[in-house]
Amino acid sequence: MVSFVTATDSLVVNDGIAAQAFLAHINYYRFSGYCLAFEKQHHTFREGVTFEQVRASYEFDLALRDLVTEALEVLEVDFRTAIAYHFGQEHGAFGHVDPGEFFHTFDHGEWIEQLRGEADRSKESFIEHFRETYADYPDLPIWIATEVISFGALSKMYKGMVRKDQRIIAQRYSVQPTDLIAIFHHLVYVRNLCAHHSRLWDRLWAIKPSVPRGQAWQPPHLPSNDRLFATLLLLYYLMRTCPAIRTFAVSWRDRVTAHIVNPPAAPDALLSMGMPVNWKEHQVWTS
Repeated sequence: MVSFVTATDSLVVNDGIAAQAFLAHINYYRFSGYCLAFEKQHHTFREGVTFEQVRASYEFDLALRDLVTEALEVLEVDFRTAIAYHFGQEHGAFGHVDPGEFFHTFDHGEWIEQLRGEADRSKESFIEHFRETYADYPDLPIWIATEVISFGALSKMYKGMVRKDQRIIAQRYSVQPTDLIAIFHHLVYVRNLCAHHSRLWDRLWAIKPSVPRGQAWQPPHLPSNDRLFATLLLLYYLMRTCPAIRTFAVSWRDRVTAHIVNPPAAPDALLSMGMPVNWKEHQVWTS
């Protein structure tokens, strides 16, 4: 790690001891991902780039990831509740155990086994109580199942629902059912990135979300749906549709804005996040 700092002539290191300690903490390979935005070509930095600037981009991303995780947690709880409530009302406590309540192409057998496995691995006291009390186990009522199911399995469940059920849940979030399928898939992907402490700020999404209809979601207002800004807009938009978390949504948006107005010192930092120049005035962001 010391050789990287001293042998990379284009990277200005003002405090070698601090740099060495920092690399011993986060690992050179993780740090190298943050170097990419400051390079003019592979392993060649732009003139004047400092170690401290790259480190600041890491710290910017760390705080950004916390903000995104916060919103994902709030939305995930709402998704779980919305699906449990509607499915239980429409199909009964154990309707999800019946493959006939899902679209015919849905691999219900694999999904239900995944759900049962998650119940078996759970150490939650309410699962142990149900296991010891009711003969239905390993199947759980839908309102319990949605508390232990992984976010990925919840996303699969929504995708497997018949269109009528999908539509009712999608209406809560003011999006089309097909868009919500893609949004679910994208948010599971982003959640996994956050859980593994992966870089967000300048990442090109491997799994892109669908975005709602309307001019505000099209270029030039939203340059693309494959960068961070599309996800931030979606998180805020979805949270605003839920009355109980609307106040939180506005507070969250303001904290994100306060953070992003001081982006990394890399060239085209806003562009790397998928943001237009006037992103703070975006119609969705200011609603």
